[in-house]
Parts: sequence; C-alpha cells; structure tokens
Amino acid sequence: MAHLLQPYASSSSPLFFTVSSINHLPYCVTTTTDKWVCCKLISKHNHSLYTHYNTMHKRVVTNSTINTCVSQNPAIPIYSDSKKVWIWTQNKHVMTAAVERGWNTFIFSPHQRSLATDWSSIARIDPFFIEEGGVLSSASENVASIMEVSTPEQLRELQPEDGQAENIIVDLHDWQIIPAENIVAAFQGSQKRVFAISKTASEARIFFEALEHGLGGTVLKVEDVESVLELKEYFDRRSEARNILSVTKVVITKVQVVGMGDRVCVDLCSLMRPGEGLLVGSFARGLFLVHSECLESNYIASRPFRVNAGPVHSYIALPGGKTSYLSELKAGKEVIVVDQRGRQRTVTVGRVKIETRPLILVEAKRDSDNETIYGILLQNAETVGFVCPSEENGKQRTAIPVTSLKIGDEVMLRVQGGGRHTGIEIQEFIVEN
Repeated sequence: MAHLLQPYASSSSPLFFTVSSINHLPYCVTTTTDKWVCCKLISKHNHSLYTHYNTMHKRVVTNSTINTCVSQNPAIPIYSDSKKVWIWTQNKHVMTAAVERGWNTFIFSPHQRSLATDWSSIARIDPFFIEEGGVLSSASENVASIMEVSTPEQLRELQPEDGQAENIIVDLHDWQIIPAENIVAAFQGSQKRVFAISKTASEARIFFEALEHGLGGTVLKVEDVESVLELKEYFDRRSEARNILSVTKVVITKVQVVGMGDRVCVDLCSLMRPGEGLLVGSFARGLFLVHSECLESNYIASRPFRVNAGPVHSYIALPGGKTSYLSELKAGKEVIVVDQRGRQRTVTVGRVKIETRPLILVEAKRDSDNETIYGILLQNAETVGFVCPSEENGKQRTAIPVTSLKIGDEVMLRVQGGGRHTGIEIQEFIVEN
C-alpha cells in the first residue's frame, strides 16, 4: 500500500453551473438537491471576501455531487443521479482545470501540507490528507478508507457491512471490469460510496458504466490536463439525457417519389422503443424524427436496434448539439435517440449499412412559419417512417410509414440553426434548397 501514500487531488462537484456575481465578483454556482454552492478559482486579493461569503451562507462543498440543473423527471432515462470525481495529481495545471470544471476537493499526502496551503491561496479547494489506510479531512475526520484489490480473496473481503468509512477507495490492478461489476452488485442499496482509482478518462468511464449503474465515484490519478477535459466532456454528454429537446409538430406539404440513392441504415448497440428514433434531415435547420424499425409487421421481423435513416448526404444529430453526415457514421460513434416528447439518450453505433434503394422526398412546414421548408429523403419502404405526435385525432400513434404519408399529416421535427462548420452550429448567412 506504500504506493498509495502519495498526494492526489480530490474533487466531487456538480457538473452543470451558471455564472453570477457577488458584489461584482464573478463566481459559479451549482446545486446538490435544493442547495447552491460556489465553485470558482479565486485570487489572494478576493480570498477574504469568499471566506466571508462562505461563512455567512454555510458553504458545503465536501462530497458535493455531480448533478445537472434540470427538472428531475423520473420518466427520463438518465445516466446517473450522482457521481463523484476526485483528482489525484501534483500538477498545478491539472488542479486548475479540475477546479474550473467544478471538481474542487483535493487530497494530499501528509508531507505536502505546504502544497495544499499554496493551492488553497489561489483556488477554492477542500484539502484532504492521505494517512495510513485512509483519507482525513483538514479537521482530522476520517472521510475515506483505502483498499488494494489484486486477488479474488481481497475482492470478497470488500463488503458494505464492514466498518469502513462512508467512502471507500479501491485500487484495482490488472482486472478492472469484472471486479467493478462485482462491487456494484455487492454495494447496491448501500449508503457507502465506492471509488476506483483510474489512470485515464477511459478507465473512469469503465467504472462509471459497470453493470449499467456504475461505481459511485472515481479517483482520477493523472498528471495531464487532457484527461480532466475528456472526463468532463464524457459527463457533459451523459447529462444531456436529463435535458428535454424541443421537438415540434410540422405539417407535410410534399410527398414525391424520386430516383435511386445510397441510403444508410444505422444499427445501434441499444434497443429502441415505439416512439423513439433518430433526428435526420437534408437541411441542418430542421431534423425529422425518423422512427426505428421496432414495430412488428407481417412481412419482416422487427429490428428495434435499427433506423433506416436516409441517403448519405443527410445530417444526423449527435450529442452536444453537433451534427454529422450519415456517410461519416461508423461503429463506435455516438448519436442521440429521441422520443415524441423530446426525451433523449446517448447511444453507440454498432454498424452502418449503405445500400442503393429507391427514395422518396418529403417536405414540411410549421404552422407558425409558412416560409421555411424542411426536407428529407428516405427509402421508399413500408418499414421506414416518421415519429408522429402522440395523439392524432384522439388516437394513440407512434409512427407513420412514408408509404402511407400524405399532405396534411403531422410529424415531429427538431428546429435548430442552419449554419454548420464541421458539425458545429455557427451564426452565418446560409441558403440551403
């Protein structure tokens, strides 16, 4: 265990924050449950002001959790309610990057109290200190125990009813995935939180996704800023599942059979439910919600992992508000699955199939905007369709096939900015026809 007695920067903090000010001093706030806390780099000049503010408002940063400032809708499939990230580092730049992203609880070895003091003078941090077999707060309270797991016997000894601290840090060596899954299973329902030491953002992701629920936290042991940035980006993508996308009804104005084209089937690593699909369109200004092939038919088996998404030129929505051409998709990339109400989740592409098929052109307009035309081409087949409003003429519907589509029908569409540069929305003059 000697190798564990080294400094590591710790931080657990909410993922999403807004910017405001106190006496013209900028700070960021974020929430755990109903409370708001601050998290921002400070300078020696304004340190006393922050100290006064924290005292007056009973600041609680230690063990703050990663949450998003959005509605807690239990119907929305979410990645996680609460995950913690602690950073193990001696690199000042890593410390700065972590604090700027809301991870501001840091841990040091006993002989580096001077480093903790130095960092505390330039950033708002909560210093913890590694002692033999555990982690202590600055008030000498035991906040975490440390265990090395390198054998099956050591893994079996790790049980929630043992007398460890509220937080348990485990160092998993050669094997990571199976031990992490066993820990998730053993600690389900427990009030204790298990952290696993990770040396890259990819390792941290493994721990957060073990048995779908994941471990409660990770100790990111790195000396490079890039790992911090990658992990924050990962959380940003996952937190989008808690944001409702704005999707609106549009009225079909044109349905026309056209020639042949190379269309793309997107096969996902996840199953889709009725009413779910991918956002696709010929123009970035508006993406249609194209239904998956999850519905049963008499002529072909359902394929709930597939969306017949249209020709290679089409845009498809990605996490983070980005788009990609269908021709650019490949196994391992991520897209967003959206339902009739705009609820979204991030899924991984497993396979992309491009084949030549007959196409149909569909155009639509919004009632409030009779000028802007939204268009898409899809394969002309009964298994290809749009997600439609949940209720139409008093009847429950989820999809309407392109072969049954007629002028006046209503389908779902995502309206967004039309200007794009490498998939990123930009403000520019653009005309697409």
